[in-house]
Amino acid sequence: MMRSLYSGVSGLKNHQTRMDVIGNNVSNVNTHGFKMERVTFMDMISQQLAGASEPRENIGGINPQQVGLGMMVASIDKIMTQGSLQTTGVNTDVAIAGDGFFIIRDGDKEYYTRAGQFSLDRDGFYVHPGTGLRVQGWNARQDEDGNAYINSSASIESIQIPLYSKKPAKATTEVVFRSNLDQSVEAVPPDATEAQIEAFISGPEAQRRGHVTSINVYDPQGNEHELRLEMWKTGENRWAARASLEAADNVTVNVVGPGGQDVAIGGDNTFEIGFTADGRIISVSDGQDSITTGKLEVQVGFRVAGNPETQTVRLDLGQAGGMTGVTQFASEFSTRAAEQDGYPMGYLESFAIDNTGTITGTYSNGVKEPLARIAMAIFTNPGGLTKEGETKFSFSINSGNPNIGEAGQGGRGKINAGLLEMSNVDLAEQFTDMIVTQRGFQANSRTITTSDQMIQELLGLKR
Repeated sequence: MMRSLYSGVSGLKNHQTRMDVIGNNVSNVNTHGFKMERVTFMDMISQQLAGASEPRENIGGINPQQVGLGMMVASIDKIMTQGSLQTTGVNTDVAIAGDGFFIIRDGDKEYYTRAGQFSLDRDGFYVHPGTGLRVQGWNARQDEDGNAYINSSASIESIQIPLYSKKPAKATTEVVFRSNLDQSVEAVPPDATEAQIEAFISGPEAQRRGHVTSINVYDPQGNEHELRLEMWKTGENRWAARASLEAADNVTVNVVGPGGQDVAIGGDNTFEIGFTADGRIISVSDGQDSITTGKLEVQVGFRVAGNPETQTVRLDLGQAGGMTGVTQFASEFSTRAAEQDGYPMGYLESFAIDNTGTITGTYSNGVKEPLARIAMAIFTNPGGLTKEGETKFSFSINSGNPNIGEAGQGGRGKINAGLLEMSNVDLAEQFTDMIVTQRGFQANSRTITTSDQMIQELLGLKR
C-alpha cells in the first residue's frame, strides 16, 4: 500500500516539473530566438513479486509478477525547430533561416544564440544590446593595392563597423574603354593640320571623321581631372588617338605589354590602334613599339600641380582579337570610357548585411566595400547545448564541438537582415499539454488520497 503512495508522489513531483517547463515555454512565447522544451517520462524500476517460469511438458509458462514504483523524468528536450521570421526594418537585426547559431563572446568565453537583435555600441562594435556581448566574425583587411578583403579561414574576432570613418582617396590606375568606332567614316588626310584634325573630330556631324570621349580621374589627393581621348581614322582599319589631361603637364603615352610590363617609352601623347577586317581590335602602338597579343593597354603618364611624382593611368582597350573592348564596325560612334578605379576621400555613411553575413559599407564617395562577415556555428547535437540564460547557449560535452564558418556553407543556414526569429513556442500545443499535465497531476493526487483512505481503514480494524 505504501508503494501506491510513493508512486503517486513521484507522479505529482514529475508532473509539476512538466508544468514548470510548460510555464517557461509560455512565458517566452515572445522571446526572440527562444527554443521551447518538452518533458518526457519513463517508469521507475519495478519490484518483482514472482519471477517468470518456462513452459513444461504438461503446463504453460508463467509471466513475471512485478509492481511498478512510480515514474520519473526521462528527459527535458530542447526543440530546435525554426521559428517564424518577423520583419523589423532595423538593418542591424539579423535572423538565421536554417541551422546554426550566432557567436557572441564574453572575454574568453564563447556563447551561441539565435537571437539576432544586435546593434552598435559607442566604439562601433557589433553587440547584443541586452548583454553587451560582442558578435564574432571576421573584419576586413587591406591587400597591397588597398583593396578590402575578408579571410574567413582566419580566427574569429569581435566585429567592428567604423561608421563615419574616413576612406582615403585613391589615385586612378586604370580606365576601361568599351563600344565602337564608326568604320564607315572617311580617313583624315595624312597631311591634315591640327586645326583640320580638330574640325574632323569636333565639327559638325556630317563632317565628323573622329570621336572624343572623356572621364574624370583622380590624383593621389583625390583631386578630379578630366581625361580626354581623341580618336580619328587615319587609314583602312587604322586609327590615331591622342590623350590629354586637364591641368596636367608632360602628358606622354607608351604601350603596356602582357603582364603589365612597359615595353616602350613614348615621347608624346599619341598612339595608334589597329583593327582586323572584321572589326576586332588587334594592335596598339606608340610609334616605337606595338603589342598584338593579350591585353592591349596604353599607359598615360602625367604630373599635376603639387605632386612632383609622375602618375600613370592604364587605358584598357580590350583583348587582342576580342569583342569586349574597342571595336570598329559600320555603326555610330559609341566608344566611351566605361569605368575607372579612382575616387576622392569619403566617409562611411551606411552599411548593409547580405545572406552570407557579409557587412558591406557605403561611403559618401560612392565606394562600396566589405567591412566584416558574421560567423556562424553549427553542432552535431544542438539539443545538447547548455542553456545559460539570456537566450544564450554554451558548449557541452554532448553537443559536439562548434563547427564555425560562413553562413550558407557546410549546412549552415542563411542570414536575413532586417528580420528577427520569433520563439518556436506553439501556444495551442502548450495549452493542450497544460490540460493533460493538470489531469495527470490531479489523478496522481487521487491515488494518494485513496491510498490514505485505505490506510485509515486498516488502522480502524483494531476498533
